[in-house]
Amino acid sequence: MASQDWFDKDFYAVLGVKKDASDAELKKTYRKLARQFHPDSNPGDAKAEARFKEISEAYSVLSDKEQRQEYDQIRAMGSGARFTAGGPGGGGGFDDVFGGMFGQGGGRAQYSAGQYQDLFGGLFGGAGQAGFQPSGGFRGYGGPTPGRDLSASTSLDFTTAIHGETVELQVGGARGRTVKVRIPEGVADGQKIRLRGKGEASPDGGSAGDLVITVHVRPHPVFKRDGLDLRVDLPVTFAEAALGATVEVPTLGGSPVKLKVAAGTPSGRVLRVKGRGVATAKGTGDLLATVQIAVPSHLSGDAREKLEAFAAAMPAENPREDLLARAGD
Repeated sequence: MASQDWFDKDFYAVLGVKKDASDAELKKTYRKLARQFHPDSNPGDAKAEARFKEISEAYSVLSDKEQRQEYDQIRAMGSGARFTAGGPGGGGGFDDVFGGMFGQGGGRAQYSAGQYQDLFGGLFGGAGQAGFQPSGGFRGYGGPTPGRDLSASTSLDFTTAIHGETVELQVGGARGRTVKVRIPEGVADGQKIRLRGKGEASPDGGSAGDLVITVHVRPHPVFKRDGLDLRVDLPVTFAEAALGATVEVPTLGGSPVKLKVAAGTPSGRVLRVKGRGVATAKGTGDLLATVQIAVPSHLSGDAREKLEAFAAAMPAENPREDLLARAGD
């Protein structure tokens, strides 16, 4: 922003606030006006876009404590002053304003552009540039800049991920801060959790960024997750599968439940236990038990004789006959 603008423009009037308006009042007014005149809300409206630029420019200066102080000091010098280019017919510009202040008769003090910058820096506590350049904003229009998002990750046990837990995370490296995060029940491996406003602070009074957490879930030795359902392999003996039986099935974090295996149940059949899966706000899954016939690795002599007698008593059927027939299609 050119320094002449700070003489010519009444930023308080642009925002419609009093000169002693608080930071909170400035922010509230700016947000209301920005929503009203935002270019996205007024496509193709040049007047609305120009108004949005004025609003953003005004807030960019007044929301910054140092810039606001400098602006008030410059405005106090008098809005009638004019900064114009030097040279024949160009008027005094800075020379007219500062000539009398520093003893230059006739108002013709000679200063280069760099010297003027140093002069303002000395007057208002700036570092050469007097803080005249606003930063941030929507498409370069000025205004507060939102803080950056920060990333973090955490590893959880399978059971902890299913039931949820509050964990502490170190954010921002070794010199960062510790943040307590509530991991919701039913979080899945690789899922990202976004915490609004827990990221990096804005450099100029805008909203803080977000904290994005990636969750890694360690596998369980027994259970596997399938959406909201939990899966488990259920070994049963040949006799239990052939004759039918009631067997115990483990549950995650609870007591085993009894499950009926019907007579003639084949290996690979899935038996369902309602409501013993993953419980979340969106619903609760089931426990799915896949039957696996457990074949004994050793047989006594008596058991072998009886099994051979059983096999001889069975019909002469080939259970692979259909498989072989379909494989040739």
